[in-house]
Amino acid sequence: MYTIDFKKPIKVHFIGIGGISMSGFAELLNSSGFTITGSDRTASQITSHLESLGIKVFYEQVASNITDDIDLVVYTAAIHPDNPEYAAAEKAGLPMLERAELVGQVMKNYQTAVAVAGTHGKTTTTSIASHIFLKAGLDPTISVGGILPAIGGNIRIGKSPNFITEACEYTNSFLKFAPTIGIILNIEEDHMDFFHDIEDIRNSFRQFAELIPADGALIINSSIEEKEKITSGLSCKILTYSIDGDADYHAKNITFDDFGHPSFDVYRKNDLLGRCSLSVPGVHNIGNSLSCIALAEVTGTDFDTVKAALEEFKGTERRFEYKGKCNGFTIIDDYAHHPTEIRATIEAAKNYPHRELWVAFQPHTYSRTKAFLQDFADALSLADHVILTDIYAAREPDPGDISSKDIADLISKAGKKVTYIRTFEEIEKFILKNLVDEDLLITMGAGNIVEIGEHLLEA
Repeated sequence: MYTIDFKKPIKVHFIGIGGISMSGFAELLNSSGFTITGSDRTASQITSHLESLGIKVFYEQVASNITDDIDLVVYTAAIHPDNPEYAAAEKAGLPMLERAELVGQVMKNYQTAVAVAGTHGKTTTTSIASHIFLKAGLDPTISVGGILPAIGGNIRIGKSPNFITEACEYTNSFLKFAPTIGIILNIEEDHMDFFHDIEDIRNSFRQFAELIPADGALIINSSIEEKEKITSGLSCKILTYSIDGDADYHAKNITFDDFGHPSFDVYRKNDLLGRCSLSVPGVHNIGNSLSCIALAEVTGTDFDTVKAALEEFKGTERRFEYKGKCNGFTIIDDYAHHPTEIRATIEAAKNYPHRELWVAFQPHTYSRTKAFLQDFADALSLADHVILTDIYAAREPDPGDISSKDIADLISKAGKKVTYIRTFEEIEKFILKNLVDEDLLITMGAGNIVEIGEHLLEA
């Protein structure tokens, strides 16, 4: 594998530079004196920002973008060998790195490199940890898989030896990382187009944990099934957290305000550290916060600073994000695209003021929809009304044997209120006709379902 000498800037071309992670690392290298170019299929706010930094972005991926002066090509896992730029770079014999390999090399430049892993909650937890580090004046470099208002984007370039990033298990990307501190939030079945079964997934998380050096630390949710398969025999320090009392860090006396924001007492074993209040809703965010409280203690941040940071944290874009009011009903947007995430979001919404709860859901990928068909129906059925639109294909071709209507049929059989509508335009008409004052609408999914709420608010 090609090794970058960060003291000797070179010219690097990013295939897929508009991605949330790729763009951040392109910006990071650019700030270090590297000459950066890149390509993507369409223009976006992200690529416009990169261009404002002097980065050349091509909006067609063709072989001619791979010029003779390029020293290194970085590509995402979604780029295949038949991609014209990938093929041209390979033919020219240029050094090539997959995105995760680049991230791993960047992490080695930092004394404290925090990697947040788990099936769910990575972006929110990375954002909470980042907020704490910023509040503590630790000047971290941050790479987050969403837009974090506190840093005005998805990347922050600090000057300290502290680095925080998400660590995604898909295609085993996080096994190329170099963490000194790891957080594992949960381990469940997902990405079944890559993993064989839950044991395969658990094995990958075990390998991730083994990356942490002896003088590092693993912070892990004690509620994870068969947790010992991840932790047994590790040389690093192990800290556990849980919403209940069976962990090093746990919560007691949980209450909620009128908007579903929790407050709770934080215990380290039998010692009361203090009471925290969050400005984001949901029981699941108590767990996310507890992992960050453990992280703060590992890195020497006092509890009062942590408490203040947690109260100030307002969330990230597309994570139970308040969008506005339309015709008297409230619109929230959420990235949930796995049954567990859907269930957590709907449970959080039950503590939010509303009359009837409507969820407009766009399934994400055919393989995930097929693998968790009944689970999707069960989770969505917790809402008062469900609106389903077509599956967002993302990286996958349509296999022809699964559709959103299959989820709708299962919800209907359970006696729940569900409507399947293919186009966003028709969904918007349906919403305007059926929602009334004080109803709550959540647009939900990892695709472009957010556009429905935004369009309604613009009208």
